[in-house]
Amino acid sequence: MKREDFKMFHRLRVRWVEVDLQKIVFNGHYLMYFDTAMADYWRALALPYEQTMHALGGDLYVKKATVEYHASARYDDQLEVGLKCQRIGNSSIQFVGAIFCGDQLLITGELLYVYANPATQTSLPVPQSLRDIMLGFEAGEPVTTAHIGTWDQLQEAAQTVRTEVFVQEQRIAPEDEWDAADASALHVVLNNRYGVPMGTARLLQAEAGVAQIGRMAVTRLMRGSGLGHQLLELLVQAARERGDHEVRLHAQRSAEVFYKRQGFAAYGEPFDEVGIAHIAMRRNLK
Repeated sequence: MKREDFKMFHRLRVRWVEVDLQKIVFNGHYLMYFDTAMADYWRALALPYEQTMHALGGDLYVKKATVEYHASARYDDQLEVGLKCQRIGNSSIQFVGAIFCGDQLLITGELLYVYANPATQTSLPVPQSLRDIMLGFEAGEPVTTAHIGTWDQLQEAAQTVRTEVFVQEQRIAPEDEWDAADASALHVVLNNRYGVPMGTARLLQAEAGVAQIGRMAVTRLMRGSGLGHQLLELLVQAARERGDHEVRLHAQRSAEVFYKRQGFAAYGEPFDEVGIAHIAMRRNLK
């Protein structure tokens, strides 16, 4: 197997506890690496696993797991675990995987799952919708759909994400979350292939030629999957198309590094907003 065989990689660093007396990774931990990477695979599909399986009425059970060892990983190695959906049968899903350290192939593996009724653990046909999403991802198809529009058009979906992230997770008071600016803002919502909203943000006009992005939220299980980058670029492009020369935002300090990677630079002093530390950031569009 080669790195280019995989569209999804999970990155990790070998911990001291995973090394055995031979000072190499204990063989059983490689199965854990593959299993951990599986969570990233579902994230790459924009499908929160538990929620998706509950909606479909089934679950996945491991039928077979095999590992072939080609070379050893050692303490503090940076590894990349690639996973690929190789085949979907009537009720089975076969994944193949590989673990790399740099360009060196260390481990190959196979994980065979059976889709089944969670109450009886009897096999069920893999739903066609799930089959289409998984095979579509491997073929390079997008896993999300972007919707851009007014508050009247997107309020229900945007509220669902913002309530989960800001009100429930960050405990921001509802009266601080909802404001009159929503009515005049341009909103974007990212849905997964089942139509479930995964992320949202809004675009305001701060002043002539200057746009303001705000209320950007991605559901907890989908963070790190690139949805935040998609949201930003959609609104940056919208600002550029209407002639704005700069985009500003108020970043939570915990997300400052993320925005820097997206081309935003901090300015001014940190400040408190709804009890959370923020910093103003901006990006030139010229």
